[in-house]
Amino acid sequence: MSPPVAPPAWSRWLVPPAALSVHLSIGQAYAWSVFKPPLESSLNLSGTQSALPFQLAIVMLGLSAAFGGTLVERNGPRWAMTVALICFSSGFLISALGAETKQFWLIVLGYGFVGGIGLGIGYISPVSTLIKWFPDRPGMATGIAIMGFGGGALIASPWSAQMLKSFGSDNTGIAQTFLVLGLSYAVFMTLGVLLVRVPRVEGSQDPANTAGAPALTGVQVSANSAVRTPQFWCLWVVLCMNVTAGIGILEKAAPMITDFFADTSTPVSVSAAAGFVALLSAANMAGRIGWSSTSDLIGRKNIYRVYLGVGAVMYALIALFGDSSKPLFILCALVILSFYGGGFATVPAYLKDLFGTYQVGAIHGRLLTAWSLAGVLGPLIVNWIADHQKDAGKHGASLYDTSFIIMIGLLVIGFVANELVRPVDARHHIPAQREAADVERQQSEPA
Repeated sequence: MSPPVAPPAWSRWLVPPAALSVHLSIGQAYAWSVFKPPLESSLNLSGTQSALPFQLAIVMLGLSAAFGGTLVERNGPRWAMTVALICFSSGFLISALGAETKQFWLIVLGYGFVGGIGLGIGYISPVSTLIKWFPDRPGMATGIAIMGFGGGALIASPWSAQMLKSFGSDNTGIAQTFLVLGLSYAVFMTLGVLLVRVPRVEGSQDPANTAGAPALTGVQVSANSAVRTPQFWCLWVVLCMNVTAGIGILEKAAPMITDFFADTSTPVSVSAAAGFVALLSAANMAGRIGWSSTSDLIGRKNIYRVYLGVGAVMYALIALFGDSSKPLFILCALVILSFYGGGFATVPAYLKDLFGTYQVGAIHGRLLTAWSLAGVLGPLIVNWIADHQKDAGKHGASLYDTSFIIMIGLLVIGFVANELVRPVDARHHIPAQREAADVERQQSEPA
């Protein structure tokens, strides 16, 4: 299913809203922590078990993005958005059946596996198209769209909490909430499918209204060649470490803030914890457009130095002083989540700088396998350690001290990997490959 090509008068500023309609929907994944307490109560699950649907969803996000990246480049954003719509909405419907019948494996299958495929295809669906529409401001363009993924929970978290309050937090209420979410997101994502356009092959006289399809100039590297470069794997480590550090807080956000201040004179209520999740989503969203736009001014490597270096400092402050000051805890968490979101939004532009626009969507998809690993590591580290600390009789902030020390170490590893990024060697560039093939062919021809 190829998207219609933009007519001459089409404004490129209509493309980001199309991307936003998809990303705001699939960004519901970041509101998963709202479902953890009712699932644990109604289905008798541990914190580690209740994280499984979210973890599998992130794993499938990375894998489907990696394997589907080339298909997205070939078939276009409308095809990708349609696949995302079907998978993501179907995942909620399957999960609703699982909740109603108390079959947790159906929730894992629906939300994690089927819905996760929708997450991956939907996430990368507009990236390549946006970079082609906005070659002059790639960081800002991808930031606009990808901020929707970070901001999805800003809507989904309070909305889901209110539905659980209205329908009930038992298995039937959870099922009804999943059903409403699945149907609602299907309608909203349809807007993006109908609105998306690709730039025309030939430019118009008004460059503001068409990005055209400019000739490939400068560094251009194919997806198959990119994965054989050290730059790709350095960025893979950078993204994995940054995501692991951020997602560890995000997946556990609601119970984490409750635990941190459970023994204080001002404990956090369930509604306030849901509000904290929404606040983190706002920081995640703001970081995606704010920090990625800043990267257009100061450069990708410099902005990742901020994400990883300052992020480690924020974790240290939470570990040392977080339980003694609620404003400090919230502020540091917001900064960490803004860096988390900014890292996602900046990486497509980083890839474009290193590898060009030739197959940037496919390269981006393969890089997102780092997200798959991080989606397991982050929640596993935080939940597994917290569960074992509870078994040892600990409570409050002490449940998370070890986890935060690990996160600091991971961010330092990411910082070092970012410092190792260098320009891609010319032998990986497309022109060099073609010239080498021509020479080889000429040498093999008989004299």
